[in-house]
Amino acid sequence: MYGNAGFRIHSEFERPPRNLVDAFKGIPVANIADNMNRTFCIGRKIRPYNTAPLIGCAFTVKTRLGDNLLLHKAIDLGSPGDVIVVDGQGDTTNALIGELMITWAQKRGIVGFIIDGAIRDAGVIKQMSIPVYAAGVTPAGPYKDGPGEINIPISCDGVTINPGDILVGDDDGVVVINPKDAPEILEKARKTVAKEAEIMAAIKNGTWDRTWVDAALREKGCEFIDATKKEGN
Repeated sequence: MYGNAGFRIHSEFERPPRNLVDAFKGIPVANIADNMNRTFCIGRKIRPYNTAPLIGCAFTVKTRLGDNLLLHKAIDLGSPGDVIVVDGQGDTTNALIGELMITWAQKRGIVGFIIDGAIRDAGVIKQMSIPVYAAGVTPAGPYKDGPGEINIPISCDGVTINPGDILVGDDDGVVVINPKDAPEILEKARKTVAKEAEIMAAIKNGTWDRTWVDAALREKGCEFIDATKKEGN
């Protein structure tokens, strides 16, 4: 029986097959989100601090404001291919992670960080090959007292993330994929990529069909004022 709510570590959870996660490589986050009814995108507050693409499996952490004791433990527990996601409640008073911790995590095979809180050493992180997303930057360091929890459902800027969710990130932001939905979403996203390639080709050769715009406006009852005047004359 558990006896210390808010200060617990769950070491094990079910991870999706690695080939399923890797299948999303190279697919723009926007294309994936469009096939998830344009939802499940982590909010605009969480931004990338370098250009490294993010793809991996969520390893979740909930921390007390400004405290990174559980984040240190998460880095030691995480497996290669994990993305450590931290619910720091959006507080940017104290940085939860910096160059040393990220370098150690990368050495252990961790493939990314999403911090709903602050980071520091931003200049170095900008040059790193491991993707780091965060809500802000501050030079003020963290405390190491706890409490917190590891591998529970968390909220990251408005989106629920469960341990084992598939995370894909690029310059636009991060999308969260339930592994159960992933095969269907992957198939749809690939079709979207192919369709957009066709549209881009049509744009470049000047043949993009734009008649749908006026058709949609008329269907929704939009009044074309100038056109009406011309018809009256």
